[in-house]
Amino acid sequence: MLFDAPPLRHVCDFTVALSPIMEMGQGPAGLRRIIPIVGGTVEGDRIRGEILDLGADWQTVFANGAAELDARYAVRTHDGAIIEVRNLGVRHGPAEVMARVAQGEDVDPADYYMRSHLRLETGDARYDWVNRTLFLGTGGRRAASVLLSIYEVG
Repeated sequence: MLFDAPPLRHVCDFTVALSPIMEMGQGPAGLRRIIPIVGGTVEGDRIRGEILDLGADWQTVFANGAAELDARYAVRTHDGAIIEVRNLGVRHGPAEVMARVAQGEDVDPADYYMRSHLRLETGDARYDWVNRTLFLGTGGRRAASVLLSIYEVG
């Protein structure tokens, strides 16, 4: 190993409110669907505010059941900054667990894998640090929301 693993620092937690899934059907890569992002909250020491009612998660579900997550949305901080969020990830687990998640059951996120990498961008000087930082997320899906804990990669 050339370098030590980078430290992770908790930044905030997202609760992302969702509208019902819009199924697009089978595409060349897998089942395609769009999940509109319609709001939510951000709570943390470094970023807090609201998730705006815009954006979506454009998902591809592969034949093996793994879902590729590709979400883009925005946060308005408590002090008025707008931060763009680009969140790319993957969710997978045992078929019976993922079936329960798909039915909207409250499944313990420890029972499946949901991880993402995020890029945040803003023109607000108070949050310029997000433009130069990589973030990782770990989360879980609920019936009408996604919960994400966001970490800065040190």
